[in-house]
Amino acid sequence: MPDSASPVADLTYGVASILPFLYIAWADGLLTPSQIDEIRTRVEAADWLSEADKATLSGWLDPQNPPSASAYYRWIRTIKEAARHIPDAAGKSLAELGAEMANLTGVSDATYTTPQARQALAEIEAALGIVGHEAVRELVEDRPVAEGDGLPAEPSLDDAGLDVAALRSVLGGAREALRDRVRTLLRDPVFAHPDEPLGKEAYRELVLRWTVHLAEQGIGAVAYPEYAGGEDDVEAFIAAFETISYHDLSLAVKFGVQFGLFGGSINQLGSERHRRQYLPRVATLDLPGCFAMTEKGHGSNVRDLQTTATFDPGMDEFVVDTPTDADHKEWIGNAAAHGRMATVFAQLVLGEQRHGVHAFLVPIRSEDGAVLPGVRIEDSGYKLGLNGIDNGRIWFDHVRIPRENLLDRFAQVSPEGEYTSAIPSSSKRFFTMLGTLVGGRIAVASGGVSAAKSALTIAVRYGARRRQFGPKDKPEVAILDYLSHQRRLLPRVAAAYGLTFALHDLARRFQATAERADLRAIETEAAALKAYATRFATDAIQESREACGGEGYRYANRLARFRADADIFTTFEGDNTVLMLQVAKSLLAGYQQEFEGLDFFGLLGKLGERVSVRIGEPNPVERRKTSAAHLLDPAMHAGLFEARERDLLISAARRLKGRIDGGQDSFDAFVEVQDHLLTLAQAHAERLVLERFQAAVGSVEDEALRAHLDRLAALYALERLETHHGWFLAQHYIDAPKSNAIRAEVNALLGQIRPVAVSLVDAFGIPGETLAAPIALG
Repeated sequence: MPDSASPVADLTYGVASILPFLYIAWADGLLTPSQIDEIRTRVEAADWLSEADKATLSGWLDPQNPPSASAYYRWIRTIKEAARHIPDAAGKSLAELGAEMANLTGVSDATYTTPQARQALAEIEAALGIVGHEAVRELVEDRPVAEGDGLPAEPSLDDAGLDVAALRSVLGGAREALRDRVRTLLRDPVFAHPDEPLGKEAYRELVLRWTVHLAEQGIGAVAYPEYAGGEDDVEAFIAAFETISYHDLSLAVKFGVQFGLFGGSINQLGSERHRRQYLPRVATLDLPGCFAMTEKGHGSNVRDLQTTATFDPGMDEFVVDTPTDADHKEWIGNAAAHGRMATVFAQLVLGEQRHGVHAFLVPIRSEDGAVLPGVRIEDSGYKLGLNGIDNGRIWFDHVRIPRENLLDRFAQVSPEGEYTSAIPSSSKRFFTMLGTLVGGRIAVASGGVSAAKSALTIAVRYGARRRQFGPKDKPEVAILDYLSHQRRLLPRVAAAYGLTFALHDLARRFQATAERADLRAIETEAAALKAYATRFATDAIQESREACGGEGYRYANRLARFRADADIFTTFEGDNTVLMLQVAKSLLAGYQQEFEGLDFFGLLGKLGERVSVRIGEPNPVERRKTSAAHLLDPAMHAGLFEARERDLLISAARRLKGRIDGGQDSFDAFVEVQDHLLTLAQAHAERLVLERFQAAVGSVEDEALRAHLDRLAALYALERLETHHGWFLAQHYIDAPKSNAIRAEVNALLGQIRPVAVSLVDAFGIPGETLAAPIALG
C-alpha cells in the first residue's frame, strides 16, 4: 500500500500512470477532440489497466464532457507534488513521468511496470505528435523571475554605446534650440493631460487655454514680421508645430489653424497694410480666426469653389454669398466656437466677369462672440478624433465687407472696379495664391511623423520591459527580443528617422525660397512627403497600438488617442490620393507644378519626349550579388530606388501616350492609369526619403554616431526593397537569391539595432510629461 503522505495516495497505479496525459488532454486546447479520443481508445485497449481504471479514465477523456476546473487543477497539483519526489522530473517525457508516478503508489510488482506497459505509454505520447519533454518541463518547473520588479532595466548609454543627446541634436537640426524651448513650455503643469476623456466643449476650452499660453510666449508669431512679434521664420514655425504634436494633436491643429493658416494667409496673400493691421492681433490670439477654403460640394477642387464675392462699386464693398446649401464652407477649424474672422476663398466677380478664386477677410463674430448678421454657423459635432478642435460649417447670405478686405498681394481691385495683377495668367495666379498651403503641408507631415514617433516610443519602451514566454528554464523574454516584434517596430523607427531628415530639409529649403515666385519643386515635394508621411503615421500608430496588446488600448496610454487624432491627417491639407496623383502628373509633365488642374495642355509634348527614352537593361552581375558588403552599400540602395521611380515614370508615360494617340480623351486616359500613377508617386516619395536620409547621415562627423545612423538608413532601404521585391524581381533588377539575401540582411540589421532601440526612440526628445503614457515611463 502507498504511504499516506504520498502525493498519489488517493490514486490507483493505473490512474497515476495516465494522469500526465489527462493534463495534456485538457491543457488550454493543446489537443483536438480527436486526439483526446485517441488517448481514450488506447486506454480502453490496455490490458494492463483494471476495468475500474478504464471506466474512470474514459469518463475523464470524453470530449463532450470535459472535467471541471477544480478537477483539472487538482490533477496539476498532484503532478507537481509528485514531481518533487522524482529525480530529474523536468527532463522526462510524459510516458516516463507517468511510469514514475505509478511507482509512487508503492505497488512494485504490477503489470504496468513491465517494458510492455512503458512501451504502451510511449506509443500514446508518440501518437499525439507533441513534444512531451517540453510539456512536462512547462508543467513541473517554476520559471525563474527577473530580479527586482521582473522587468529588465532599460539599456544605459554605456551599454547601448549610443550618445542620445548627440543623436537628438543631429535629428533636431538647425531649429533644435526652438524645439527645446517648446519642450520646456510643454513640461509646465498647465499643459498636463486630463486623466479621463473630456466632452468636446470642455476639451475645446482646454485646448484654447493651451494655445493662449503658447501665444503669450511668442511661439505663434515666429513666422511673422518683427513688428508682429516674429522672426520671419517659417522653418521655425514648422519646428514648433512638429514639437507641439508630441503633446496633443488637437493643440497642434488649433495652433496651425490660428497662426499657420489664418495668420499665414494674411502674411502671404495680404499687402503690407493687411500684415500690419492684423498680424499683431492674430499672433496674440486677440483675433481668433479661420481658414475657410473647403466646401461641402467641391472638396479638393479649389478652382471650382462656388462661394462668390461680388464687387459693389457704389458701396465700395464686396458681397459674399453662398449660392446653394451644398456650397457652404465645411470642416472649418475655429469656426464652431472661437473664430471671429475668416479668410474666405471665393470667386471674385466684377460685373459679369469672374476672375477666379481669391481670398477675402470676412468677420463672422462680434467681439463678444455673437454670430454676425448674414452669417450662419453650425457645429460639425463629435468626430473620430481631434475633438479639441471646434470645426464648423459656414454659410454667407449677402455679407458685405470693405473692398480693402480683399487680400491683394497678387491681384487688386480699384474703387472703380478695375482688376489688375502683376501675374497675367489666371492659372498661374491661382496656383501662386495656393502656395500658402505648402507650409501647412510640410507642418502636417511633420506633425504626423511626431505622432508616429510618440507611438513608436511608447511601443519600443514597453516592448523592452514587457516579458512574455521564453525558454522553460529561464526567465520570460522581453517581447522586443523576438524577431517578429522587432519587424513590427524597428523598420518603422528607421522610417521615422528618414522622414524627419527629409522634412527638416524640405522646411529649410522652403524657408530659403519662400520669397521666390517659383516654388514648384517645393510644392511637389511637399505634396509627396505629406501624403507619404501621414500614411506612414497611420500605419505606425496602429502597429504600435497592436504591439502593446491590451495596454495599447487603454486611454491613459495615449495610443488610442494618437490613432484617432492622426487619422484625419491623411485627408486635410490635401487628400493623400489627390496629392499623390498631382505628384505623378508633375513628374510626367517634366516640371514641378503641383497645383494644376487635370487638363493636359502642354503635357502631350513632354510625354512624347519621355516615352522615347529606352529603359536600360539591369546589370546581370549586380542583380545576383548577395554579399553583406553589397547589400549594405548605400549606392546600391539609391540606384535601385532611382531605377524604380524612373521605370515607373517611363512606363506610365507610355501607357498615357498610347491611349491619347489612340484617340482617347486625356482626362479619361489619366483616370485609367491612376493605379500606376499612385505607385509612381510612392516610389518618388520613397526615393526622396532615402536620398535625404543618406545625405543627413553623410554629414555626421562623429564616426560612432554615423555607424548607428548608417544601419538605420540601410534598414529603411532594405525593408522597402523587401516590400517591393515582386516589382524588382519582375523587372529583373534582382534575382531570387538576392531577394532572399535582402530578407536575411534585414533580420541581421534588426539584431544589431535591437540593443540601442530604446536609445533610438529616446533621441526623439519627447519629454515624459508630454508623452504621459504609463507603460512607456516604467
